[in-house]
Amino acid sequence: MDHAARRARAAERCRQAGFAALLLAPGSDLTYLSGYRMGSSERMTCLVLANDGTATLVLPELESSRAASAAPDLAQRTWSETADPYALAASLVPPAGAIGVSDQMWAAFVLGLQAALPGRDLRVSSEVTRGLRMRKDPAELTALRAVSAAADRAYLRALDLEFAGRTEREVGADLAALLRDEGHDEVMFTIVGSGENGASPHHHTGTRVIRDGDVVVLDFGGTRAGYGSDITRTVHVGDGPSDDAIRVHDTVRRAQEAGYLAARTGATAGSVDAAARAVIAEAGYGDFFIHRLGHGIGLDGHEHPYLVSGNDELLEPGMAFSIEPGIYLPGRFGVRIEDIAILGVDGATEPLNVVDRSLAIVR
Repeated sequence: MDHAARRARAAERCRQAGFAALLLAPGSDLTYLSGYRMGSSERMTCLVLANDGTATLVLPELESSRAASAAPDLAQRTWSETADPYALAASLVPPAGAIGVSDQMWAAFVLGLQAALPGRDLRVSSEVTRGLRMRKDPAELTALRAVSAAADRAYLRALDLEFAGRTEREVGADLAALLRDEGHDEVMFTIVGSGENGASPHHHTGTRVIRDGDVVVLDFGGTRAGYGSDITRTVHVGDGPSDDAIRVHDTVRRAQEAGYLAARTGATAGSVDAAARAVIAEAGYGDFFIHRLGHGIGLDGHEHPYLVSGNDELLEPGMAFSIEPGIYLPGRFGVRIEDIAILGVDGATEPLNVVDRSLAIVR
């Protein structure tokens, strides 16, 4: 990952947008521009990227060595436990122009910086970083392909698990272990929605015992080298899925195919959602597709672009996003199929999850 080149592009966008600097707290924007990843802390860490390209990491002394290992090319200004980190960060900001602060920066830090920079216009940093991060560079695309392939391998192995007579939580633990075994550094989520629980898209995997005849939604993912996977497949426990289950699953599969066909360079994000939604509505299940079609993915599991009604953002090569239609029948079952895809230079979508999308039979 060429972090210096990314910072240069971000600085150029700052100049174009009238920003004096970006002030980035720990999070994906900071990682994208520096390679340094750390969790949030009550001690302020902040990357100050001035619009001339000067980049300085303001951080507590006790974090200095760790940051130097992760981002050796970054200048540092450290502060002691009794120092004022806000004044230190403010001293690095050019005197004129708006200041972009991380979208998820803690309110306490924003207020401290605001006091240290009186009268300055504070705006969200995503006005600058969003456009950069939406269009993945070759190294990022390689990382996304690798982590998606690992998720595919985990799913294939999951088909050999025992489902009937075990709890959702037990199956979820197996899925997590498979993700790690196939190369994930972290497991971010394992949704196992069996029977009526599958009708809740973000079901909290619990203690329900999976039974023969259940339709089960499996949605799981994590990170490898910082980049995320996210895959959903729906399976049936035991032979002989009902006609309803077959019909609903076929509808969702066709809706996903329509989404793939619609996702082209120059299409709006909202039109891709509409194409998939039309298939589900025509089949009579329109009221039961209750979420957007997809979300971007990269350093964050959910990021721009969002494939949702009303989003007129144009799709461009290098964008990576999920295509995940679903139908959720309250009190009965749910079906979702989800792949990660990228928009190629030829203007068409390339699915990164290529494992079979059929209604698999498990035991």
